[in-house]
Formats: sequence, structure tokens, C-alpha cells
Amino acid sequence: MRKITLSNGETVEVECLSCAITSGRIEADGGVIIETDYFHAHQDVAYPIKGLIILASKRHITCFDELNAEEKMDYINLISKIRKAQRNVLGIEYVYYFYNEDTTHHFHTWMVPRYEWMYEFGRSVESIRPVLLHARNNMNNEENKQKMMWAIKALAEELKGNTL
Repeated sequence: MRKITLSNGETVEVECLSCAITSGRIEADGGVIIETDYFHAHQDVAYPIKGLIILASKRHITCFDELNAEEKMDYINLISKIRKAQRNVLGIEYVYYFYNEDTTHHFHTWMVPRYEWMYEFGRSVESIRPVLLHARNNMNNEENKQKMMWAIKALAEELKGNTL
């Protein structure tokens, strides 16, 4: 079991955070943004950045090449739908996508939006860690939480029944 501190300050003890979230044992702030038979999308629980979406497989796997054919199709369709909603609803012009295979959780992709305030940390992939830490340490306030909750609800509404 690992102890993990969420962006809201709550500490949880889980073997796999992704399994706990996709199964509903732990609810990400704002709940589910979109869910299919294979994937679960939610606001990142560690970093309070509006529109920072985690797309996690429901099946406990670690690598992209472990996805079956149906999961691969669902994954690319969901990434596209979520990205379109980020642009249409939140006005997000750019997104950085990350997935790593040596994670302590299972297969998931981070969809990290780029906001103007982030450019003070740089414009490359190397700027992401300082951006995330800044958000965790300086954006855990009620005003930002309300913006995140609005964004979660708006994205979920946009994605409800929306097809590409």
C-alpha cells in the first residue's frame, strides 16, 4: 500500500491509485468526465490545473502495447473527443500528452493544457514539472477549485452523447 496526497490535501492509502479511481473506490474531484467500457477520464487528482485530464485504462496494464484492438480504438477516439471538448469548452489551444510505463499506477495518459501563466516556466516539456509543482503548492485555493469544478462539469456535459 502507498500513501498518496491528493490535490485537495486528502491522503489516501491504495495499492494502485488508477485502479481505485476507475473502480470508484476513490472519486476524483468533480467525478467522472467521460467513461467507456475500457477507459475512465477524470481531472488529475494531484495537480489542481483546470482541464488537466487523466485518461486511465480500466484494465490494470502498464504499456500501450498491452491494449487490445477494441481498447486501442476506444483510446484514440476518447483522446480526440476530450481534446475537442478542451478546445471548444475551455478554449485550450495547446495540450501536452504524457504516458509513462514505469509509473506506480497503471496505464494512463496525462492531457496537460498549456495556459499563458505556464510560459514563465518555459515552453518545452522540461517546463511541465515546475508547472505541476507550482500548481500543487500555489493553486490549492477555493477560487481555483471552483474553476476546476466548473471545467469538469462543462467538459462532462460537452462529452455526454458527443460523437466525432
